[in-house]
Amino acid sequence: MAQSIEKSSETFTSREIKLYGPAQFDQVQVQVSAGRNSQTSHNWDGGAYWMKPAAVQQPFLQTFFAHKHFGTALVAILAVPLLLLNNPAVALITAGSLTLALNRPILSVPTSYGKWCLQAAIILLGFRLNLETLWTLSASYTWMVASYVILTLAGGILLGMWLRADKISAQLMSAGTAICGGTAIATVAPLLDAKPNQMAVALAVVFLLNALALFTFPTIGAWLGMSELQFGLWSALAIHDTSSVVATAAIYGDQAAEVATTVKLGRTLWLIPLVFAISLMAGRKEAQMRIPGFVLLFVLAAAVGSIIDLPALLVSSTGTISKALLVAALFLVGNQLTRETLSNIRGRVLIHAVVLWLIVVPLTAYVIMATT
Repeated sequence: MAQSIEKSSETFTSREIKLYGPAQFDQVQVQVSAGRNSQTSHNWDGGAYWMKPAAVQQPFLQTFFAHKHFGTALVAILAVPLLLLNNPAVALITAGSLTLALNRPILSVPTSYGKWCLQAAIILLGFRLNLETLWTLSASYTWMVASYVILTLAGGILLGMWLRADKISAQLMSAGTAICGGTAIATVAPLLDAKPNQMAVALAVVFLLNALALFTFPTIGAWLGMSELQFGLWSALAIHDTSSVVATAAIYGDQAAEVATTVKLGRTLWLIPLVFAISLMAGRKEAQMRIPGFVLLFVLAAAVGSIIDLPALLVSSTGTISKALLVAALFLVGNQLTRETLSNIRGRVLIHAVVLWLIVVPLTAYVIMATT
C-alpha cells in the first residue's frame, strides 16, 4: 500500500523540502490510501512531511528594523550630531539604548574596534603632554596608585569572604576594581580557572559601574569643587576601565583627561606583578608579562612632543581627533550592552562589587582632596 499526501496547491519533492528546511513548512498528516490520484497526490516514503505555506506578509517596521544595513544607516545619521556634541557619555547611552531596544547590536563589528579607537585616542593624547609632565605626574602619585591597588585588592578579597560571595568571582571583581576593570578580569580569569559564567557576571557588573561613573562623577566633582588635577586623579583611581576613566575625565576638562590618562596607565601596569603573583601561587608557567604596546606609543608621542616643537595646529588637530575617537570608542562599548549582559547582573557578586566600589569611591576622593 503506497503512502500519499493530498495537496491543494504545489507539490514539493523530498529534496525541495530538505532545501527549504522544516522551519518554513507547515506540518501535515500523512494519509494512507490504496490508490493514487495522478493530479493532486505524490508518493512519499512514510513519516510526517511539510508543505511550504503561502508567503507571509511581515509588518513593515519589523522588516525595516531587521534589515542588515539598518544599523549602518542609523550610525551614519547619528555620527555627525554625536561628534558635534563631543560627549562620550551621550555616545554610550545612545548606543546602549538602541541596542537594548532592538535586542541586538546596532553594528556587527568585532569588539576589538572599540579597543583600537580607545588606544588610538590615548596615543594621540600623548602629543599634548611632554616627558617632564609625564614623569612628574607618574612620580608624584606612584605612592597613591600603589596604596590604592594593594589596599583595594586585599580589601576586596576580605569583603568577599565576609559576604560569603563566590571565591573566584570575588577575586575577579577585586582585581578589576583595583587595577583595570575588564582587562584585569579577562587576564586573571584563566589563571584562577574561572568559569565562563563567572567571568561574564564580573564583566557585566564592571560595565554597569563604568556607565554609572561616567554619568555621575563629573557632577559630583563639580559639587565637591574639585580642581581638574584632583578630578583626574580621582577618575584614574576610582573608575574601573581605561575607556571610562578617560571619557569621564574628558567631560570635566582637558587637564583632567591628561592627568587621568597618565595615572591610569600607571595603574594598569600593576597588572604585570599581579599576574606574576597569581601564576606563582597557582604554579602556572603560561602567563605572559608584557607592557601593552599602546602605552609605549603614548610615551613615545609625549617624547616627540617634548623634543620637536610641533605646530599648534597639529597639536590641536590631534586633540580633536583624540576626542572623536573617544566618542567612537564609547559608542562601540554601548553597542555591546545586550539584554543578556543585564540579565547576568545579580546575586552576591553584584552586592560585593557595589559595596567595594562604594567604599573606595568616597575614600579616594577624601584622600585626594586632603593631600593635593
